[in-house]
Amino acid sequence: MGSGCLKVTKYFLFLFNLLFLILGAVILGFGIWILADKTSFIAVLQMSSPSLKTGAYILIGVGALTMLMGFLGCLGAVNEIRCLLGLYFTCLMVILITQVAAGLVIYFQKETLKEELSRIVGSLIENYDPSNDDERNLQDAWDYVQTQISCCGWAGAKDWESNKILINKSMTEYPCSCSNSSKDFQVDTGFCNLDVPVNGTATYADWPVHEQGCMDSVEKWLKDNLGVILGVCTGVAVIELLGMILSISLCKNIHSEDYTKVPKS
Repeated sequence: MGSGCLKVTKYFLFLFNLLFLILGAVILGFGIWILADKTSFIAVLQMSSPSLKTGAYILIGVGALTMLMGFLGCLGAVNEIRCLLGLYFTCLMVILITQVAAGLVIYFQKETLKEELSRIVGSLIENYDPSNDDERNLQDAWDYVQTQISCCGWAGAKDWESNKILINKSMTEYPCSCSNSSKDFQVDTGFCNLDVPVNGTATYADWPVHEQGCMDSVEKWLKDNLGVILGVCTGVAVIELLGMILSISLCKNIHSEDYTKVPKS
């Protein structure tokens, strides 16, 4: 390879590593956001499921590793250091294999994840208590989800019939965050009273709430954004493959260039 092609390869690899630095920062920020977020559906999962916390720490670790890898790649490309380029290639290969393995696990375990999510939300609804300050953040997060998505319960409003407080009050109250009534728009947490309970008792069918469960809305969001998610994952994989090809090519040709510089006897 000529010196001109070698320079082009070197600067292309440098550009790819700048992208990896940015990508690593995004992944790192996403992991921190999952741990810090207290006002969305992520908070419900994060506070209820240890696996999501573990996933957030993994994202932080992967983000930091990706940034370090990008830095090493930039350094190796600009200064033509073969050992750093070899290390960069190895790290890229390990990350790519890990991503493929993680994608396969998520795909084949999606039903298990769905069941776990249903169990988490079901337990939250059953034990929902506005006076319980220990669970306030978790409950506020779920109220936020129901208000923003305009849904009620996981499978539907009937889920709230398992709530202990509502059972004790004969269903004459309902979750305010589920309300589809304009008079409740200013109240999005706790329980609201029914205007005219029949015979002092009621069912979820008497509540002025949204009929759709949040499960359908979450699944719809995932389906609507599946193309974007797959596109991003594919784009990252392509960048990684190109980075691997460029790094091994540059590493090989730096070695060849070194031999051409040896004076003939």
